[in-house]
Amino acid sequence: MSKELKIGIITIIIIIIFIWGFNFLKGQDIFQPTKRQFYVEYNNVGGLTEASSVFINGLKVGGVDGIDFNTNQNKKGEILVKFSMDDSFQFSKKSIVKIYSPNPLSGSNLVILPSNEGEKAQSGDYLTGEVEEGLFSSLGARLDPIQIKLERVLVTADNLFNNINNVLDKKTVNSVKTSVLEIEKTIADVRKTITALNAVVDLNAKSLNETLKNTNQITQNLSKVTDTLANANLGEIMRKAEYSLTSMNKILDGINNGDGTAGKLLNDDELYKNLTAMSQELEELLRDMKLNPKRFVHFSLFGKKPAPYKPAIVKQEIKE
Repeated sequence: MSKELKIGIITIIIIIIFIWGFNFLKGQDIFQPTKRQFYVEYNNVGGLTEASSVFINGLKVGGVDGIDFNTNQNKKGEILVKFSMDDSFQFSKKSIVKIYSPNPLSGSNLVILPSNEGEKAQSGDYLTGEVEEGLFSSLGARLDPIQIKLERVLVTADNLFNNINNVLDKKTVNSVKTSVLEIEKTIADVRKTITALNAVVDLNAKSLNETLKNTNQITQNLSKVTDTLANANLGEIMRKAEYSLTSMNKILDGINNGDGTAGKLLNDDELYKNLTAMSQELEELLRDMKLNPKRFVHFSLFGKKPAPYKPAIVKQEIKE
């Protein structure tokens, strides 16, 4: 074997190793060529490269073969991704191919969310693509509203401070200082008043103690009175008092209706007239006994007969 032939063979081997290594780094094995290729359309590939891998449930099943702009005029500007994978796993055309990034420091990869519904996917089919938000993009999307609100707060705070600066001019500052001095004087007067009150309390501490003792004694007496009232069976007393009042009302009603002796005495007009006439007659009898005692009592040593009785003329008639 000549020297030139050896050099040629070595060169071919090096070229083959280089091609194999290059494709291996891209995730392709030229010695085990993939039999199925699929296409996915994206508006943004999010850092996906031709060296990215394809995963199903965390298992690497293929790799990205090519990334290029879509040549279809109706989908101008979209990006077409071609990837290849083994025949060992079957899925339907409704499966979704998502671009995701496992961490912020690594590149993006493809992950297939397999579906068993519908027709099985064949080599050359177009699948539905989605892009999963990365950590930074998700944080950015969440921080944007916060940034807007923060800017509004800063603008409001700036306006507030400007208004405060406008209000706190030299005259207002002097007024505030004067008010603070007046408050200090007021506090000093309050302290003096409190000191005076403390002195008064100290001087009258003995009297206050006596007053408190008397108050305590009064409270104890009231407690005893309340205990006595509580134990006095007030309910029974009230029932008896109610019964007595009821009986008295019945008696008074009987008297008003003329029942019984007391009722007749108070309500019988004839009895009143008879008593009045009897009183007048008794009065006239007493008056006649005073004027003519000899008529009622006769005493004579010589047996002289008394003059016959002549009734006096009644001047006033008994008023009926």
